[in-house]
Amino acid sequence: MAVLDNKVSVVTGAARGIGKAIALRLAEHGSDIVVSDIDLAGVQGVAKEIEAMGRKAIAVESNVSIKQHADALVEAAVGEFGKIDVFVNNAGITRDNLIMRMDEAEWDAVISVNLKGTFNCIKAVTRPMMKQRNGKIINISSIVGVMGNAGQANYSASKAGVIGLTKSAAKELAARNVQVNAVAPGYIETEMTKNLPETIRENYLTVIPLKRPGAPEDVANVVLFLASPLSDYMTGQVLHVDGGMLM
Repeated sequence: MAVLDNKVSVVTGAARGIGKAIALRLAEHGSDIVVSDIDLAGVQGVAKEIEAMGRKAIAVESNVSIKQHADALVEAAVGEFGKIDVFVNNAGITRDNLIMRMDEAEWDAVISVNLKGTFNCIKAVTRPMMKQRNGKIINISSIVGVMGNAGQANYSASKAGVIGLTKSAAKELAARNVQVNAVAPGYIETEMTKNLPETIRENYLTVIPLKRPGAPEDVANVVLFLASPLSDYMTGQVLHVDGGMLM
């Protein structure tokens, strides 16, 4: 029996990269999946991959920064499967710039998707999880939400906010047996990081004790642990997946 048999998981930002890897890993271990993204064609493709694995999957187009979209995502999942056992808040964007050059639109866009979007989804899924007295909420933060990063004040602030939100939600929902944890990835090879200049990539590797970038599957494996019964006595925690970058 797989660790997530008879479970239903929702993954936002699941069209590619870390979100896609998470959705596939949870499905591989038995969960039916609701994949969500603003890129509907992307998540439809991921849903087909999941169905080919023998699991059920639906794709939902959603912009989590809009409350009504987050509500509709939860309603679609419950309507299709009757429950939500695991909710992974992975949707996120970057609009990098130095503070002195960063305009209000760049700040607002990142905070709206990364932080407000996570809040919207937690708020939307809280009622069904409290009613069933069971659930796992897993928020994807970032190492820069802990240590900061030049040129990413908006992204760092949003991911630091996700950590505070995680701990507050964990305290509020613990009495109803809903665990809320976060994962803070370090330098992970994705489409976004592959576009970085070679000098920046090399600088990252010099401060990673394992001397290599992580893969989306490395993050997905930790999310699988938090989604499974193996983590039932953990809540309000932040697990770093960074090759030792932050010690």
